[in-house]
Amino acid sequence: MNQFKAYLQQKIALTDEQFELISGGITVKTFAKNQVILSPGETSIKTYFVVEGLMRSYSMDSKGKIHIIQFAPEHWLLSERNSFFNQPSDFYIDTTEPVTALVIPRNFFMEASVHVPCIQDLNITMLNNSIRFMQKRINMLLSATAEERYLDFIKLYPNLTLRVPQWMIASYLGITPESLSRVRKDLAHKHFNK
Repeated sequence: MNQFKAYLQQKIALTDEQFELISGGITVKTFAKNQVILSPGETSIKTYFVVEGLMRSYSMDSKGKIHIIQFAPEHWLLSERNSFFNQPSDFYIDTTEPVTALVIPRNFFMEASVHVPCIQDLNITMLNNSIRFMQKRINMLLSATAEERYLDFIKLYPNLTLRVPQWMIASYLGITPESLSRVRKDLAHKHFNK
């Protein structure tokens, strides 16, 4: 719980006492590596705050190819918004490492804002940031080169290149693993020849 409290306290003025008051519905859960938490067609009204480990959200096409939408390392929030509003999910959520996560109920921010009004503003800011993230992600997939996408990935997820296999990074970038190898080779060559 302390990590989530610190996460909130970095964003808003929140006392330890206020956190104790609003955190009653939050639970801690552990997941094994490669555990599927949500599948297409299911609904979930939970948000996960990753304390330790790594989660991801992805879809799978009719040929079985995985398209990674988002990774969620430590101190990231992850939910499936369609499912969050009782619509069947289009995505999977699973773990790529053993995970300890806080499970936050859907009504957390609404109920917490009764006791800590500035949480409502934080919730709106977080939703806007999520929209901005997805808009940027779509734009990168549509208009950026593979190299630009990879550099953006490294900036967004600085430690993930050591934690996930190359095919997952390629899936996130919307390129083949072979193309990713070429990008990495070209970047290493550019850096070496500086």
